[in-house]
Amino acid sequence: MTSEHTTSWHQLRTTLVVSQLGPTILLITTVALLQFGLAQTNLPIRIAAAGILLASGILGALVQFQVASEAQELSGQSGVAPASARWMWVVKYVTPTIFVGIYLALMMALFA
Repeated sequence: MTSEHTTSWHQLRTTLVVSQLGPTILLITTVALLQFGLAQTNLPIRIAAAGILLASGILGALVQFQVASEAQELSGQSGVAPASARWMWVVKYVTPTIFVGIYLALMMALFA
């Protein structure tokens, strides 16, 4: 394990964390806006909100999946952070599943 591998690992982790910020902030904001009447706004506004959430979630999930795959590959090749690399399946599969559940709940709140 070289310092270059360690640096690459830390860069991947940073990218992973940053890629989760946008979708998380948008989900929280949507929940807050629902409290102030977002579900009672005109249909085009609700559709736009749903689209923004969906696009952000898809892009975030793609970045997270790619970064987790790269981190697993890096760990397999260099031996850097093997304990952390074993948990990348959570980032690849569990986190997007949770997003989908939250997204569906918000869509029910927006359109029901």
